[in-house]
Amino acid sequence: MKVTLITVCFNAADVIAASMDSVFAQTHPDIEVIVIDGASTDGTVDILKRYHKPGKPLQGLPTQEGTLQGAGEDAAGSLAGDPAEVSRGIDVLVSEPDEGIYDAMNKGLARATGDIIGFVNAGDLLMTPDTIAHVVAAFQRSHADAVYGDIIMVDEHDIHKVHRTWLSGTYHRENFRKGWMPPHVGTFIKKSVYDRFGHFNTDLRIGADYEILLRFLYKHRIPTVHLREVLVRFRLGGMSNGSVKHILKANREVRASWGLNGLQAPPLLVTRKLWSKVLQFFH
Repeated sequence: MKVTLITVCFNAADVIAASMDSVFAQTHPDIEVIVIDGASTDGTVDILKRYHKPGKPLQGLPTQEGTLQGAGEDAAGSLAGDPAEVSRGIDVLVSEPDEGIYDAMNKGLARATGDIIGFVNAGDLLMTPDTIAHVVAAFQRSHADAVYGDIIMVDEHDIHKVHRTWLSGTYHRENFRKGWMPPHVGTFIKKSVYDRFGHFNTDLRIGADYEILLRFLYKHRIPTVHLREVLVRFRLGGMSNGSVKHILKANREVRASWGLNGLQAPPLLVTRKLWSKVLQFFH
């Protein structure tokens, strides 16, 4: 099975190489890598161009002469030399302004060709070189449409300092009513599901990852299984967990997600969701 891994980033020069290295270290032989950059100005693009496959789609990046390249043109500064390095490079690289993280994710989804799609965002790391191989094996064993695992949430500045462990547990659809959700960065979903039920709702600024999982897993009841292993080292400090203001806004969007899908939000949904996060500190 072909897997598409999508990375979205903006001004991530300090962390993007580590994320890319964790992707290119994977042992699964059929991985498509798509990177959507939001027109970074801190050197992120220069780092990404070193990973880009010559002749693969490149959009919005300046050549050495300062003109813009369109999709399909070669990248100045792309990896060259070792064919093994080039074979594991970025397949699609886009750098242009966007309307937020979910707009960038949708750009990646629109370009994806894999059977399975996952997200590895800037700063996050796949846990081991066999992570994607294990995910694919879980799909093959179960014939599910979605596979999710566990993640560890690490310090923004020290990835070896673990703050929380998100043990997702066996899948039960009704757990959504208790405030539960699988970790989006640890969830892999078949492309056919996105094709049938749509992409991220960009009207939501923080909670669109919750909404899309609610839509796919709860509303449309896609077959889903839990893979009992840590799949991702997730770096804290993102938009939905960076401040009390953002947390409150994210929880408002959690409740709104039910209405957007024609569903009645359960009583105490947000309280239960917050409590489930507290419990992660004790794993």
